[in-house]
Amino acid sequence: MPDTPDLTTLQTRLEAVLDPYRDRLEAFDLYGAPYLRRPGAKAHDWFAGVSEGKGVIRFFLLPMHHHPELLDGISPELRKRKTGASLFSFKTLDEEGLDELKGLVARAFDGYMTEGG
Repeated sequence: MPDTPDLTTLQTRLEAVLDPYRDRLEAFDLYGAPYLRRPGAKAHDWFAGVSEGKGVIRFFLLPMHHHPELLDGISPELRKRKTGASLFSFKTLDEEGLDELKGLVARAFDGYMTEGG
């Protein structure tokens, strides 16, 4: 877990974004980081995960790598947190940003599950 209370709280909040999907996905570790994927999916066909980075909490969402159109219309605030093809990095996140991330994850989940089976 992160070593500061604010990052610990942030990590808990970001992990909760994935809670609605946990009953339909399986947990696994890839390179020591926790992710969720479709049951039976290959290791590199994961959906999302949350882990600690150096001074940030990382939120991974692989569908946005394969479907960049998922990012159409996202706020500039969320876009500036995108630090990789499938990665957001957060030091803080307000309720509005959290709600926006939840919406993005919901859109991504529908496509992810459809493509897998």
